[in-house]
Amino acid sequence: MKKTETISMSEGCDLRQEEGLANVETDLALHKDTVYFLRSDVIGQGDAQLGKILIKSFFYTLSEADHVPGTLIFLNSAVLLACEGSPVVESLLALEERGTQILSCGTCLDYYQMKEKVLSGKVSNMYTIVEHLNSATKVVSL
Repeated sequence: MKKTETISMSEGCDLRQEEGLANVETDLALHKDTVYFLRSDVIGQGDAQLGKILIKSFFYTLSEADHVPGTLIFLNSAVLLACEGSPVVESLLALEERGTQILSCGTCLDYYQMKEKVLSGKVSNMYTIVEHLNSATKVVSL
């Protein structure tokens, strides 16, 4: 995405001011190629209730951040985060609106019998998931 500010001085005269163009393009590209890989519907290994509080806080904060990741991948119980009844659905929908792609493992959704209750993102398969992980500039695993 090229950030250009146009200043019209007079008819026939057009100045273009490019502010930190290289930095802006590089910064946006790095975030676009970042994949967040989640394997659980909680954060951490300790108390499950605390893990639920942390995951809700994480996704709310991520949805409000200046830069959002290009892709979120949900595997195992993390697929429940994109489904009906999830405390983070609103944050996920906000991330989708900002351009984040959300992929949930179809096999996992079948296992939890939640395929028909997905509210955010799309149902995916292991081939697509592996492709995203392999092509990412940066993978953040939670």
